[in-house]
Amino acid sequence: MAVHAHPDDESSKGAASMARYVTEGAEVLVVTCTGGEAGSILNPAMDKPEIRDRITEVRREEMERARAILGVRQTWLGFLDSGLPEGDPLPPLPEGSFGTLDPEAAAGPLVRLIREFRPQVITTYDENGGYPHPDHIMTHKISAVAFEAASDPERFPEHGVDAGLEPWQPLKLYYHLTFHKARILALHDAMKAQGLESPYAERLETWIDRAEDSNRLTTQVECGAFFEVRDRALLAHATQVDPEGPWFRVPLDLQREAWPTEDYQLARSLIEVGTLPENDLFAGIR
Repeated sequence: MAVHAHPDDESSKGAASMARYVTEGAEVLVVTCTGGEAGSILNPAMDKPEIRDRITEVRREEMERARAILGVRQTWLGFLDSGLPEGDPLPPLPEGSFGTLDPEAAAGPLVRLIREFRPQVITTYDENGGYPHPDHIMTHKISAVAFEAASDPERFPEHGVDAGLEPWQPLKLYYHLTFHKARILALHDAMKAQGLESPYAERLETWIDRAEDSNRLTTQVECGAFFEVRDRALLAHATQVDPEGPWFRVPLDLQREAWPTEDYQLARSLIEVGTLPENDLFAGIR
């Protein structure tokens, strides 16, 4: 089960891993917390009145196309997109939006899905949301609550015993580590070695190393063969992704050579995982 904040997040974080596991016979469910209705249109070619006027429906259509490309199942939690506040000071989030909710209460629908789908592994964002979008941070919070609560019949009985659902305990919880420094530096150096302009130069110049990030990388899933599938799924979110943008400036062959994995932090495990780093989200399970 991959828990994400908005449609398109599933295609930019962990998509190649999911596509690989689907081909290996795993059942994969993407849980999308909000509809992305407050998101900006980031592809100039799609910034048109007829798109803006029906952005909620368009983003659902994009999600369905991406879902089909990845071969996963997908469902919506139905929360309201908070948008990304800007300004100094930051304005308040819209009333009732996902980022304003009580995580304990908002975790209820996710607990229900865990008890229905019964995943062995859950992936989501770290405590900073991967980046500090309020919906990403709330996604982390409800995922942490639900991971612990789903096995307890006394918690959220309205999403369990009262609804005929048995408790269920996922075995492992992972956080995505998509933009960590080692990966970005490897891709940057590979581009420079080929005489190509790196899209990561400015980011590396302003990068601030934090001690707490040094030991986060625990798991690297080999999935270079599925990078093309990942990119097709990402491009399906046409309002959010500019085909000429930085996502696609590093050639796929170079990516496969320089960094052929998607990376994670094992945040919680109820089983013995052995020596880290591991190379499989199902290590210790299968």
